[in-house]
Amino acid sequence: MTAAKTNPWRVLGVLCVANFLVLLDTTIVNTAVPDMMSRLDVGLGEILWILNGYLLALASLLIFFARLGDLAGPRRLFVLGLAVFTAASALCGLADGPGWLIAARVAQGIGAAILSPQAFVLIAAIFPPERRGAAFGLFTAVAGIAAISGPTLGGLLVTEFGWQSVFLLNVPAGLAGILLALRVVPDARTGDRHRFDVVGVVLVTLGLVGVVHGLIESERQRWVTIASFAVALVALVAFVFWERGRRDPLMPLDLYRERGYRIATALTLVTAFSIAGFLLVFVLQTQNLLGMSPLMSGVAALPWTLALSAVAPVAGRLADRFGGRWLLVGGLGLYAAGVAGTALLPDETSTAAVFVLPLIAVGVGQGLAIAPATTEALRAIPPGSAGAASGVLNTARHVGSALGAAVAGVLFQTTVSAGPFDAARTTYLMLAVVLVAAAFLAVRMPGRTTESNRPTAESVAV
Repeated sequence: MTAAKTNPWRVLGVLCVANFLVLLDTTIVNTAVPDMMSRLDVGLGEILWILNGYLLALASLLIFFARLGDLAGPRRLFVLGLAVFTAASALCGLADGPGWLIAARVAQGIGAAILSPQAFVLIAAIFPPERRGAAFGLFTAVAGIAAISGPTLGGLLVTEFGWQSVFLLNVPAGLAGILLALRVVPDARTGDRHRFDVVGVVLVTLGLVGVVHGLIESERQRWVTIASFAVALVALVAFVFWERGRRDPLMPLDLYRERGYRIATALTLVTAFSIAGFLLVFVLQTQNLLGMSPLMSGVAALPWTLALSAVAPVAGRLADRFGGRWLLVGGLGLYAAGVAGTALLPDETSTAAVFVLPLIAVGVGQGLAIAPATTEALRAIPPGSAGAASGVLNTARHVGSALGAAVAGVLFQTTVSAGPFDAARTTYLMLAVVLVAAAFLAVRMPGRTTESNRPTAESVAV
């Protein structure tokens, strides 16, 4: 089937289903953490690998599979990735121990990394320029709904069916997605081809794995941690030097000459870092410390979900019209205030009502910051570099998620001896301080000067 003979909106629906599953799995599993700890008899160290095995594989392999899609074809890799993701989800649901579950989660992340970059290529190939903006807008809206639906949907599933259900949910949806993809998704390509940089892939993957592995193991194996960080440092430095000498690099370093792109990439990483860390501690606090059921924990998170859903589309339009600098500053500041409020208000007798105002602030702050960060990152990037810039920004988002869960988990572990509520407060306040620093960094974002700097439809698809 060719791009000319297919209905692009039907194809977009299939791509949205797959993307929904991928992003839902970055948050829904957090809600099942207490149930997994109890039923599998595992500690927070193993839980961090269950959470981060997925994110680490996804983040470190995105650029690799984006390049592989240029060679093998995006449709073929999209179907392959969805098949791997679905099979790995079934293995997660059948796991009877932490080792099996961690391995299956890594396989899930590999499947997600295979399919995710192909969706952007397919959308760019099958939609004409005048409709591409609407297509990317719908695609990213579905992605946002998926990311923030995790706590509530996960709480319902875990309460009714147990932790396995958050993985088994993917199986029927994934099988349906595979059948639909084979039927309606064309073998469409943009015409852009890249050389396959094996050395660059190995170096960046080794660096990312070393950083996250070192963080997760920092409390248990100090020498292993030191070795992991040393390997990561050497690999990432070598990667930078290797990329500087290539005509067709995995990560074009020239992108970072744009101050707006540098700052926005950092803010994207920090926002994802804080979301993952906040969600992990929030679930532990509401379920383990306050005794809420998984469903009630999800209900407690609803103000956050609803506020983010309401604000994010408006913030995106405002950033297009007026620029995003002050939206970012205000959003990150409000986000930090909400996280600090969550740290300072609850005590041992708190109910879900105590979290309403802080979580509204968290959701509004995130809504004001997420879309403008993407817009400002790509505002001054030339159209020919938009694809590479989007890929790097997307990788930063997933790396931030992996680091956020790892750092928050380690800090919670190291301070829990002073009392679990104090550990939760300490971790929340660390996240708030990081967000305040990000707000000050956002002040340095270049202001919007001309209409010519508006991002193209292709560039906003991150």
